[in-house]
Amino acid sequence: MKNFIPDHYATLGLHQDCTPAQIRAAYRALAKQHHPDVNGGTPAASARTQELNAAYETLSDAEKRQAYDEELALPKKSAARATAKMQRNVAQEVFLRLEEFLRGAKLEVRVHDPGNPDGAEIYELAVPPATAPGTRFRIERSGFFAGGFVAVRVKAKPDFRFQVRGSDLRCDLKISFQRAQLGGVESVRGLTGNFLRVTIPKKVARGEIISIANEGLPKPRGGRGELRVRIAYRVEVRVARAGK
Repeated sequence: MKNFIPDHYATLGLHQDCTPAQIRAAYRALAKQHHPDVNGGTPAASARTQELNAAYETLSDAEKRQAYDEELALPKKSAARATAKMQRNVAQEVFLRLEEFLRGAKLEVRVHDPGNPDGAEIYELAVPPATAPGTRFRIERSGFFAGGFVAVRVKAKPDFRFQVRGSDLRCDLKISFQRAQLGGVESVRGLTGNFLRVTIPKKVARGEIISIANEGLPKPRGGRGELRVRIAYRVEVRVARAGK
């Protein structure tokens, strides 16, 4: 069971930075107000007077007050250390361009922690080639928060060309009605800029998905996901001259 430390300052209605004169004035006013003779000798008045006397006895003596202040500060310091330990570990998400998952990237990770008296922390993170989306990296912190770490998770930055689903990519391919009916070969630009052949089956339906293996983003266990090509129709408008 933890030892209870009474708050003598609160008993007198004072702040910890109060002066000796304020301590004397507060004690005299409260002792007069709560004296048992004034309050009919009730147990509550006696207990309150004992609290006031104990507070005044401690705070009116310079040496006793100093020792009391040090004792009062111990739980606060312990709580501060426990909080600092809990907050040593921080997490952050960073967004990479799609190509950077393939070729790798070098990042500068800045940690602005209000609890760090040394200011901002700056770390370098090398993301290796063939890194899968969602991969987590752990950077050991230094200085004031040594022993903690920064957990960095890499995610895909939104891209106007592709939609990302895990390690798979999806794009749209617009084809003519004739191509949809007859089938054939079309091409789409892949992640690295190369053109990929897409074989269109006859009478392909709008919204049908044609998958191209190993043209997506890296997978966590090696290899690459799919490029999923969704078929869309180009709207064709023909105008004929009327009356002929």
